[in-house]
Order: sequence, then structure tokens, then C-alpha cells
Amino acid sequence: MRICPEENLGVVIQAYLYRSESDLRELVQANAKVRLCKGAYKEPPTLAFPKKKDVDANYDLLADILLDRAARLDAEAGPGRAGEDGRVPPLPAIATHDPARIEHVKTAVQKLGLSRDAVEFQMLYGIRRDLQTALAAEGYRVRIYIPFGREWFPYFMRRLGERPANVWFVIRGLLQETRVAQS
Repeated sequence: MRICPEENLGVVIQAYLYRSESDLRELVQANAKVRLCKGAYKEPPTLAFPKKKDVDANYDLLADILLDRAARLDAEAGPGRAGEDGRVPPLPAIATHDPARIEHVKTAVQKLGLSRDAVEFQMLYGIRRDLQTALAAEGYRVRIYIPFGREWFPYFMRRLGERPANVWFVIRGLLQETRVAQS
């Protein structure tokens, strides 16, 4: 696989697709910057895991592949190898609001002896700010994703419409924010 050398180019791998492990292994060999997400669109069971537990298990496997690469790069380059911008070498970008997936990654980071700034958690603006704040306070990199531009609303509605579970995800996040704000 040939990857463009542009520093600002990255790839998103969706854990719910069957092909993602194979794709990720090729991308890791090419030293590509990878953002791992669960996957938001409704795909047929011929292409994607239909059950959440299977998506979660695959997400953890793919996160482990990215973290193993980070550990290998740390071993080759020595401590402090992570560039300030997280691009060279590429940091694992872990895009999730799922506390169980986050705990899996944190446990793997500790087990591999990685520094907390050798991984970046990415979350949507306004969803689970409690997790964002806690991760940052623990020393992890946290990047907030904000849909921007004239087409943000159609994008948002398309994401909700293509997978109704996303509506419940947003509602749960808003309710969680309300509970945190009230405590």
C-alpha cells in the first residue's frame, strides 16, 4: 500500500467493518496516521458486524494493533518520541465515547509501558465532557471534534438518519452532561 507523505493526511478505520483488521495491518506497515472509530453508518451484515459486542471486540483488537505499533516506535526511537503535533511518528487516535473502550486502551497503555501522551483520545464536542476532562486531567491527549462549515447540519442529520442508534447516543450523552452538571 502506498501512502501519501503529507503530514496532514490520515485515515479513519471503522471497527464495525470485517475488512478493517486487514486494512489496519497494511496501514500500520505503511506508518500511516490512523483514527480508529466504531463506525456510524448502517451497513449490511455481509460487510459489517451486526452486533455491538462484536464491534466492541474488534475495536479493542484494532486499538491493540495501533498501541503495539506505538510501543514498537517507542522502543526504536526511545522515550519522548511523540512529536508535539502527534503526526510524526503518528499517534494512535482513539475516537470513542465508550467508557469500556477507553478503559481497554488505558489498560493497554499501562501494560505496554507507553506514556499517556503516546495516544490521543478523540471525542465530539459537547458529548461526555466529563470523560474528556478526566482523560486530560490524567495526562492523556484529548482532541475535540467539531463538525464545521456550511454543511454541518446536513452532515449531522445524515449521521443521525443513517443509523438511528446515533440518536440514542446523542440523547444519552446529553443526559449524562445534565447529570454531571447537576452534581
